[in-house]
Amino acid sequence: MIRFFQFISLVVVFVMVSCSDDTNPRLDEQSFTKLYDNNKFNSSYTPIDIKQTADKGYIIVASRVLKESNYRGIYLMKVDSKGNFIKEVEVDPMYVNPVAKFMGLQDEFYFFCMMELSQATQLVKISSDLESIEFSEVGKRYPFAGNMDGNSFVLSTYDDFNKLSEISLVNSSGGILATKSFSIGVGEDIEEPIINHFIKGGTQLPFSVGRIPGGAYYFNGFYNYTFSLVFTDFVAEDPTGVVQGQQEGGGLSAIMPIAANKFAAARFNFGDNFIIPNATLSSSSITSSVNLGGNTFPELVPNAHVRIIHASINSKNILIYASDTKSSQIGLYFYDESTGAFIASEYLGFSNPFEIASLIQTEDEGLVVCGTTNMAGRFPRPTLFKLSKEKLKAIIN
Repeated sequence: MIRFFQFISLVVVFVMVSCSDDTNPRLDEQSFTKLYDNNKFNSSYTPIDIKQTADKGYIIVASRVLKESNYRGIYLMKVDSKGNFIKEVEVDPMYVNPVAKFMGLQDEFYFFCMMELSQATQLVKISSDLESIEFSEVGKRYPFAGNMDGNSFVLSTYDDFNKLSEISLVNSSGGILATKSFSIGVGEDIEEPIINHFIKGGTQLPFSVGRIPGGAYYFNGFYNYTFSLVFTDFVAEDPTGVVQGQQEGGGLSAIMPIAANKFAAARFNFGDNFIIPNATLSSSSITSSVNLGGNTFPELVPNAHVRIIHASINSKNILIYASDTKSSQIGLYFYDESTGAFIASEYLGFSNPFEIASLIQTEDEGLVVCGTTNMAGRFPRPTLFKLSKEKLKAIIN
């Protein structure tokens, strides 16, 4: 059974007590910090992504350690609007390797995973109350990442037989609508970081996939010996454009299309981290991630995980970057979307070490940050930080 702990500063305690009767009875929905533990002390749960449901609660998709497998299993958790635990599901261990993004379509939620024995990709559909979980096999192996494309999905996978990075369009039943494949290069050395990524035996690379609004599709993965951002129109045999990395030692750690060739991005280069809130990435030529420059962030851990979202705060279009700091906190960095100008920073976490998993803007215009913390220094557990609309306004003003 899950236990959850609520950590709040003395100032917030005072405000909650003084306002709970009549001034602001919903304060505990607007701002909270929760850490979720259970009595399975040898279990490890590492959050991957989060979505808000129609009842204003949240679903977390996480991976879990399987004792007799090289892969990670699947763990699902539902909490209410105040972050209080409602339900957990440890999915059958025959299904492994859940990948971001966690996607919402109408009243249901989807993500990709794979079968442990066959490595066949599965599209997972779950209900908002976790009462229904359905699996549809997709004719691909080794999923890297998924994303929305209207009422369908974009999927990045690996063809280990032919050493190909693949990008596919998939419908909500798991049917493949289109596929393009690109060679990763020849030789075992280039495949090694891919296999290590899947079995969690090495660096967890920032694979991602998506589409420029109304434009080209892209995947962030291996192409021609290098971890690169690859653009395709699903027509041409070769990529329409490539932003080359530095083998597996450098490349883009996060990207979010804004419009046309304008992106919010971050890159890593042999341990260094750079934030590029106003990047121009060509989808029709070959360029290098090294030439993108960017603002260096020495306070981040080497090759840090980075997440980026768009948020509307006080009628302003804001980019929020989230990453892992050397002080074991989650750093939030706010930028003006139109100019790329830095606005402010905020740090989350205390006592235990914390790492970013995902973040979303909520229905009430607040922000929920989902992360991982370690109980007793060694048991990964989910944690949630909820920042209110008023808190976000105070940060950017």
